Amino acid sequence: MNIDITNPIFHDAAKAEAHIEETRWGGEPVCPHCGSDNVHRMKGKTQAGMFLCNDCRDKFTVRTGTVMERSHVPLNKWLLATHIMAASKKGMSAAQMGRMIGVSYKTAWFLCHRIREAMDGANGDGPIGGAGQIVEADETYVGGKAKNRAWGPVPKKQIVVSLVERGGASRSFHVANVHANTLRGVLVQNVDRASSLMTDEHKGYISVGKEFTSHHAVNHRAAIYAEGMFHSNSAENFFSIFKRGVVGTYHHLSEAHLHRYLAEFDLRASTRDMSDAERAGEIIKGGFGRRLTYRRTNRLAA
Repeated sequence: MNIDITNPIFHDAAKAEAHIEETRWGGEPVCPHCGSDNVHRMKGKTQAGMFLCNDCRDKFTVRTGTVMERSHVPLNKWLLATHIMAASKKGMSAAQMGRMIGVSYKTAWFLCHRIREAMDGANGDGPIGGAGQIVEADETYVGGKAKNRAWGPVPKKQIVVSLVERGGASRSFHVANVHANTLRGVLVQNVDRASSLMTDEHKGYISVGKEFTSHHAVNHRAAIYAEGMFHSNSAENFFSIFKRGVVGTYHHLSEAHLHRYLAEFDLRASTRDMSDAERAGEIIKGGFGRRLTYRRTNRLAA
């Protein structure tokens, strides 16, 4: 099922609120403060959308304890922005998002980052791969080329390592270097050691490859890119889409926020077999139990 932008949940805040409440609680609200289900909806215009817990006596809304908490952006615009990002294969810039949903650039920028936080939540944090599964690992460099600059110093390229389970999840990380210890840390913390590992000929993978069920390296320097099932083309495909997003949509990614954009592209890659609507639903669920304050985001950018 594709996204229908004429759906009332994208234009009516009350209907959007009801939709998120159903997604979060399934008709049985639970207090995010104490976990009690002994709650009731408050009445009156000033208490619209608010619940009161009969046990801890705290008030809450469907936004409480989510990436939407303390946001003044109407919930219908939250849903619309989430669905747009779910459907945009190469991303959506904050400037374009602001124009489309009718908010300022600053609001759209923070809104998009909080949706990326929800995407990170939807990605999960358990190891990928497992017995009988193949996980590809590869690294790339993100940044412009010196020959394309008219003036000024060439910015340092940022290193990204991606782990892609064939037919499964994608996990990407911004790393300081591609030394063997760094690559090992990324792999053993995020890939089940019962997996079969596929990489290129980079020496950093040789020792850690012995810790997995099997390891096969394809020699790209010899212009060999696949030997039957032995290849890292799935990871290369991920980099292809990610870099097209960087060049065509975002143009530049700051070092401080690179990990958030990686989470965005990881989520879309991991849910590539889902419809846009299903993917958006997973993003909304991923935002429950997570927070991202503007102060925290701004401090990262400083």
